[in-house]
Amino acid sequence: MIANLTLDDPFALALVIGTGLTLLILLMLIFAIRAARRGAEATEPLAAAIAELGGAVRTLDQGQHQLAGGLKHVSEAQAAAQARMIETMERRLEAVQKSMGESLHGTSQKTTRSLAELQERLAVIDKAQTNIEKLSGDVLSLQDILSNKQARGAFGEIQLSEIVSKALPPDAYGFQATLSNGKRADCLIHLPNPPGPIVIDAKFPLEAYEALRAADTERGKVEAGRAFKTAVQTHIRAIADRYIVPEETADGALMFLPSEAVYAELHAGFGDVVREGFARRVWIVSPTTCMATLNTMRAILKDARMREQAGAIRRELGMLTKDMDRLVDRVGKLDGHFEQARRDVEQIKISASKAGSRAGKLESFEFDEPAPALPNAAE
Repeated sequence: MIANLTLDDPFALALVIGTGLTLLILLMLIFAIRAARRGAEATEPLAAAIAELGGAVRTLDQGQHQLAGGLKHVSEAQAAAQARMIETMERRLEAVQKSMGESLHGTSQKTTRSLAELQERLAVIDKAQTNIEKLSGDVLSLQDILSNKQARGAFGEIQLSEIVSKALPPDAYGFQATLSNGKRADCLIHLPNPPGPIVIDAKFPLEAYEALRAADTERGKVEAGRAFKTAVQTHIRAIADRYIVPEETADGALMFLPSEAVYAELHAGFGDVVREGFARRVWIVSPTTCMATLNTMRAILKDARMREQAGAIRRELGMLTKDMDRLVDRVGKLDGHFEQARRDVEQIKISASKAGSRAGKLESFEFDEPAPALPNAAE
């Protein structure tokens, strides 16, 4: 236990000091005894010295007790201070742990939310990637379609069919209609006379247009423009010869170009071809202008059907007028019945009032004539 004591410990320090003082007292006693042996004459001074030494020892003992008490007080104060410090440190540590916990919780929530948003964005990106892949496949399919002349013609007919079916009622048109000359039209619009049924034929001079766009020299552009012009003129003349039949179709036809770019190029750089189409009564339309033209045709069909139904409408209006007259007459009669019923109700009210008045008189024995005299009781 002594080996474990250190000079930093107040109790150990007090023990060392007390031990040293004890040893000092013993040495002084030994010296006093030896001095007493040397001579009797020194006995009295020795006794006085011993007495003084005893007083010093008592004083020292009191000082030691005071020192021990002070050291104990210091130790208790140090222990209390250490306890307060530990408590303060624990509170601070708890606050830091709580703050760190809240911060970590908030960070965890933010991280979770960020991961969820990232996952959603990745899902959107995956969906967009799928759409891009699908679109790439559709583009490749469209290129395959446009590279084949028959498939390209079918593509134009399908686009024309979509536009016509959205603009006109089902009974106003027919696809692949055969004319009296044996020619089959892509679409025949059943317009009334005038102007009569009109043909729409889909054409797509794609090769000539692509050659014109790909030409990078002046000579190449001239040759490609000449080829493009020839291709469109050939289509115009074929439509004029095949699909304008006197007394069967309208005095004109429509050539449908399923490409706004080809239509714009034709009107921008080949005005003479467009004018030739006007001269041959073949009007060139794109998807946009075709829709506008079909809307005009729909208005014409509606007006023609209104004219066809004008007689029936007049008959229905006449019948409606007669029905209204009968309705007015019947309403008048019903009003008369209501008036008679009102008068009857008034008469009933008067009779009920009189009956109520008479019942009240009977109940209170009130009569207009005096009551007969009662016989005597003796009789």
